[in-house]
Amino acid sequence: MNIEEIRDYCLSKKGVTESFPFDEVTLVFKVMNKMFALVNLDGDLRINLKCDPEKAIRLREKYSTVIPGYHMNKKHWNSVFIDGSINYDLIKTWIDHSYELIVNSLTKKQKEELKLKPY
Repeated sequence: MNIEEIRDYCLSKKGVTESFPFDEVTLVFKVMNKMFALVNLDGDLRINLKCDPEKAIRLREKYSTVIPGYHMNKKHWNSVFIDGSINYDLIKTWIDHSYELIVNSLTKKQKEELKLKPY
C-alpha cells in the first residue's frame, strides 16, 4: 500500500476533502471539515486514524506497527506504519471505521448536507 492508494481510497468516500493545514508533509483528509485521516509524507509512510478507544487498545496490542496517535489524542487516535506487514484490506477497514466515527458524530443537519452534496 502506498500514498496514492491511501489517497484514492480516502477521496472515494462521500464528502471527503484533502488539504495541508499544518505543514507541507501532513496530508489531511476531512469529511464535513472534520479530520478522519492524516498521512505523513515525510519519512516512513504513516497514517493517523480515529478509532473507538477500546478497539484502539486491542489494535495496539495485536499489531506492533499500530501505536497511539502521533500528535493526537492517544485515547481516540492510532498511528499505523504502512510497512507491508498489515494487509491493505485491513487498513481500508480501519479507514472506513475512522470515517464512520466522524460521520456518526455529525449533527443531523450536517448529515443531511453530506447526503445532498454531489461528490
